[in-house]
Amino acid sequence: MNDLQNLAEALIDAARKAGADQSDAMAVDARATGIDVRDGTLENAERAEGVEIGLRVLVGGRQGAVSSSDHSRDAIAAMAERAVAMARAAPVDDWLGLADPEQLSPRRDAAGLDLHDDALEPEPAHLQDLALRAEAAALSVAGISQVESANASCSSKRLWLAASNGFSGGYGRSSHAISAVAITGEGTRMERDYAGEGRIFAADLPTPEEIGLLAGERTVARAGAKKPPTGAFPILFDRRVSASLIGHLLAAVNGSAVARGASWLRRDLGEQVLPQGMTLSEDPLRPRHPASRPFDGEGLATYGRDIVADGILQGWTLDLATARKLGMDSTASAVRGLASAPSPGHSNILLTPGDRDQQALIRDMGRGLIVTSMLGASINGTTGDYSRGAAGFWVENGQIAWPVNECTIAGNLRQMLMTPIAANDALPWRAFEVPSLLVEGMTVAGA
Repeated sequence: MNDLQNLAEALIDAARKAGADQSDAMAVDARATGIDVRDGTLENAERAEGVEIGLRVLVGGRQGAVSSSDHSRDAIAAMAERAVAMARAAPVDDWLGLADPEQLSPRRDAAGLDLHDDALEPEPAHLQDLALRAEAAALSVAGISQVESANASCSSKRLWLAASNGFSGGYGRSSHAISAVAITGEGTRMERDYAGEGRIFAADLPTPEEIGLLAGERTVARAGAKKPPTGAFPILFDRRVSASLIGHLLAAVNGSAVARGASWLRRDLGEQVLPQGMTLSEDPLRPRHPASRPFDGEGLATYGRDIVADGILQGWTLDLATARKLGMDSTASAVRGLASAPSPGHSNILLTPGDRDQQALIRDMGRGLIVTSMLGASINGTTGDYSRGAAGFWVENGQIAWPVNECTIAGNLRQMLMTPIAANDALPWRAFEVPSLLVEGMTVAGA
């Protein structure tokens, strides 16, 4: 971390010498290993590692951003000069600017958040064994014809953020994952499904056997899939896909979309956008969770907040620039890449669960569609018009009747999100902890 701090602070010094009014910089040391197996043998092994640096400069209300994997002294000086030259050619944006010193987070590391697994990095042979065990478990399910892929991976990233306003802090994050994709049937009757889990700590992962069995069972359940009828039906978004529905709401409360007038919720601050009793919150400070972070991409202290409380929209998601445009305060939500300016983003989303399980919601549906996977999308961010390809299961008389493929579901997000009934089945450890959601008033286009 000391090396990363020195790199980030060297970039700030070089930017000042090159003529920048303000600047911020990131240094990232990342490494990742991934192993894929197929038919009981190694199919692919990947290893990537390196240190990269990024610099953003502000000159007279203009900004420029650059990145590099070369962090020699000469390269840093050249980066700063190039970033300043880019900024001088950019358009003026009066809302740009770093945080005032009194706005900066007192937290400069991730102490207490448990974001990095400090155990020895798994050897490739161990990852291969995990992937082989997941594959074998999937193949043990009757009806599975092949496993398309089984994967085990691990990664580690340490980052440091420094800025000319005095901020300097950093932390590390790790990730471990196992997944499998299984296939049943042959030719045009082939169906596939998957299972996968990721955790910050390897010790928190399910066993590869659990993941492989789940992939196999999900796939076999899809055998004989056919199109559903066409019409207006209730739709149950399984917990595997329900987060995507909430993701559209989060996109609509993003300050960038609101400031451009490109959000279907742009006039609804303080209005009901979810059913009464339902709260949508974020908590960037949850220990051992994948989207936790002690400070945002502009050095502000992160904190938990309700985005929607009891169904009422409480506020937008803002970084410093969008907050200034809208005459508000930042929600410490800035995210950024090495060569990109900050923009608003979310972390560790939680939606109020219901008091019944998914089976109870299926019984209440009577007749309708359970969606377990989606593909393609036509989403109008300004109007909320929604259309997606979907697959899942058809429900008749409150029971699953047959698997479904090749259909389209459509509606309007403003209306859809006023009706959802939540199950109590949200999965832990996710960046989006969202249960299955039963939504009324949608159209299914099938047979």
